[in-house]
Amino acid sequence: MTKLEICCYGIDCAMTAQQSGADRVELCSAPREGGLTPSAGVLEAAQRELSIPVHPIVRPRGGDFCYTAQEFEVMKSDVALMRELGFPGVVIGMLDEDAHVDIVRMRQIMALSDGMAVTFHRAFDLCHSPKRSLDVLTDLGVARILTSGQQQSAETGIALLRELNELSTGPIIMAGAGVRLSNLQKFIDSGLQEVHSSASRLVASPMRYRKAGVSMCSEAEVDEFSRTCVDGDVVEAMKSMLEMTAVRVA
Repeated sequence: MTKLEICCYGIDCAMTAQQSGADRVELCSAPREGGLTPSAGVLEAAQRELSIPVHPIVRPRGGDFCYTAQEFEVMKSDVALMRELGFPGVVIGMLDEDAHVDIVRMRQIMALSDGMAVTFHRAFDLCHSPKRSLDVLTDLGVARILTSGQQQSAETGIALLRELNELSTGPIIMAGAGVRLSNLQKFIDSGLQEVHSSASRLVASPMRYRKAGVSMCSEAEVDEFSRTCVDGDVVEAMKSMLEMTAVRVA
C-alpha cells in the first residue's frame, strides 16, 4: 500500500497527523519558508508524544540549498542531535554552486546519519540533472527522494515522477508539493510507493484583541492571526483512499 507522510509544522500538527492515520511525519518549523529545522524542544516533545516514525527536516534557513561552511556545521550538529535523540530518519539536501548534489558534504551527512533513513528533500527539484542526481543519491545510499518532478506541483511533474520511480534501484521516489485528496489517485495509479502532503488548513487565532497595523513580518499583507495546521479529516480521507485502493489491487 502507498504510504502517507504528512508534513507537520509543530507538535500539535504532528499529533493530529498520527491520530488521523498518517504513516510517518516530516517535522518542520516555519511554513512560510517551506520548512526549517524544528527546535530542540519540539524534537523532544515529538519523541515523547509520538509513536509513528518522525523524520525531522534539517534546513537552517530558507532560500537555496548551497550552504556556507558555518551553516553546514550547524546542520551536522542538528543531525547528530537527532540521532542522539533516537529519530529513525532525517530529511536533508544540499547542492553545490552548479546545482549538482553536493557529494562531499552528503557523504559526511550519511556517515553522521548511520542507522537513520535519509530523505533527500526537494533540493532535488532545483538540481541540474534529475537522472544524474538519482544515480548519485543511489550511490550515497539515501532511503528516499522527496520531489515534485522538478515542477511547481507534483501533479504537473507526474511524468518525471513516474520515470524516476521506474529507474530507481534504491531510493523510494516520494511525490510531494500539491499532493491532496483531489489528485491522490493519480499518484497511486503512477505506481509511487509514498506520497507527501501537508493536508493543511488555516486556523484562526483564538485571540480576541488583535493589534492593527503591526506585523512580525516585513510583508505587510501577512496575517498574524491565522496559522497553518494539519486537517485531521483530510488525513483520514487520504489514508482511507490508499487503503481502499490497496484492497482493490489485492
